[in-house]
Amino acid sequence: MPRWPAATVKTLGTPAGADTLKSVLTYHVIPGQIKPADIDGTFKTVNGENLTIAGSGNNIDVGGGQAKVICGGVHTSNATVYLIDTVLTPPAKK
Repeated sequence: MPRWPAATVKTLGTPAGADTLKSVLTYHVIPGQIKPADIDGTFKTVNGENLTIAGSGNNIDVGGGQAKVICGGVHTSNATVYLIDTVLTPPAKK
């Protein structure tokens, strides 16, 4: 998976990058608890963008090939957690 440029990562930790960081982080969160059996589909993220997840079991693709689930379906008190192998990039705002 491609890495983000060091300058971009550094900017995310500054006040000027706060809105971008918020957008990236909230693009990784889908409200509610999605069971592994229901993970295949398109979901609205907390940042308002749609995110498509396809597959099942040990072969789950996130964001049209942006990432793969490496561990999934971990139930917590307020979420079901799916770990992915890279940071997702939200679509550019129009």
